[in-house]
Amino acid sequence: METQYHYTSVINALKELNDKGFIIDFNLYENEIINYPNNYKIIAIYRNDGENNPDEEATVYGIESVFGEKGVFVAGGSANSNSIAAKVLYNVEIS
Repeated sequence: METQYHYTSVINALKELNDKGFIIDFNLYENEIINYPNNYKIIAIYRNDGENNPDEEATVYGIESVFGEKGVFVAGGSANSNSIAAKVLYNVEIS
């Protein structure tokens, strides 16, 4: 699948990815991404720039594991967001 970059709301991004079979919430498995980043690749990236409110900035990643699991990871974009997994995703292969 070709990497897709989109600008949309988080809700729309989650719906579109869910419709494409990305059903796992990888935020629940954040430690797996941190400890084994090579087991994941980014398939799609959706960005919400928080046009009306900077606190609403977020990136939704469509991720696939080496085991064929497809899901999403939502990373906040504000200065308050300091998720280690979100930082690890910067180094994950984009497919």
